[in-house]
Amino acid sequence: MADRLYRAPEAGALRIEPLGDLTAIFDRRSMQTHLVVAPMPEIIAAMGDTPCDAGALAERLAAMFDLGDAGGDDVAAVLRERLAELAALGLVAPA
Repeated sequence: MADRLYRAPEAGALRIEPLGDLTAIFDRRSMQTHLVVAPMPEIIAAMGDTPCDAGALAERLAAMFDLGDAGGDDVAAVLRERLAELAALGLVAPA
């Protein structure tokens, strides 16, 4: 079964402000503020303008960060969970 594709909101829809270990994400569409921890803001930033699945997102994040010896399947599995959490918050949407 293929991974679900997700898309990030359009540019300017979210205001992301680091607050030490936490990050505040203000969603201008819903007028809600979410407090999250890494890697949530990094995931949203890595999504870019094109819909992506967990595998493609793992590749993008690997190019941006040193993911060490973590296997691609392990990273993709974690990203599937994080993408579902972001979708439940309304910060990303299924494509």
